[in-house]
Amino acid sequence: MIKSNIAWVTDTTATLSPEFIKQHNIYVVPLFVIFGEIAYKENIEISSTAFYQKLASAKELPKTSQPSPGEMLELFKEIKEKYDHVIAIHVTGALTGAYNGAISAAAETGVDAFVLDSLIGSFPLGKMVERAVALEQQGKAFEEIVAEIKSLPAKGRLFLTPGSLEQLHKGGRVTGTQTVLATLLNMKVILKFHEGRAILCDKVRSHKRAIAKMVDYLEVEKNYVKEVTVIHADNLKEATQWKTILQSQFPHISFSITELSPVPGTHAGRGTIGLAWLGE
Repeated sequence: MIKSNIAWVTDTTATLSPEFIKQHNIYVVPLFVIFGEIAYKENIEISSTAFYQKLASAKELPKTSQPSPGEMLELFKEIKEKYDHVIAIHVTGALTGAYNGAISAAAETGVDAFVLDSLIGSFPLGKMVERAVALEQQGKAFEEIVAEIKSLPAKGRLFLTPGSLEQLHKGGRVTGTQTVLATLLNMKVILKFHEGRAILCDKVRSHKRAIAKMVDYLEVEKNYVKEVTVIHADNLKEATQWKTILQSQFPHISFSITELSPVPGTHAGRGTIGLAWLGE
């Protein structure tokens, strides 16, 4: 059997379009969201729309889970039979086990693999995959692609003002002290990803100021950015309004709207909104 050159692997938090996945034969490993005793593969067995509807009426907050080691191992065994190399790009390894699972599966199967920790997730992760695939389309060899994409994690940006501090606290994403302080003072917080973790970077007095602060971050980097997404969790109306305003304010940037997939949406909470991009 003649093998193909590079197998591409990522996970469901990347929110890649079905068309892109099919066109480039991307292997997408599912993460899980768990309601009670039932586990769903995000974006496969439960859509974002269905997830947020279910979340709104849930008596208990759902939990999340990484891919099983066995599932990742079977995937890499399959890939080894068909491809010479693997490039896997996953959601931040600081918050879930997909990255470490891929490293373990590659080592156990002996496949020639490069596994990249994106240090982020969602839109920036998906853009890393798209840029890496584009390098292959340009005729770059495996080693050349690996050398170029190593710099991508440092260019990813994701800022969020969460819809639920309670969910962040219960999920271990923010400390109890910070949660209580922000609630008592009726403050809005802004999270950003730094070295793979979501950290609290700002506290402001209103939602409007939180939005303005995130725009300030974009203003600083606007000359190095071509695409930005307004990211949200069941907050399409505000995301659409904000996108229109931003498109007028930054006419050289292409804006889109992305809904957080169920796993990050579980922790951020309904109503979350933010900005994300991958710098040039």
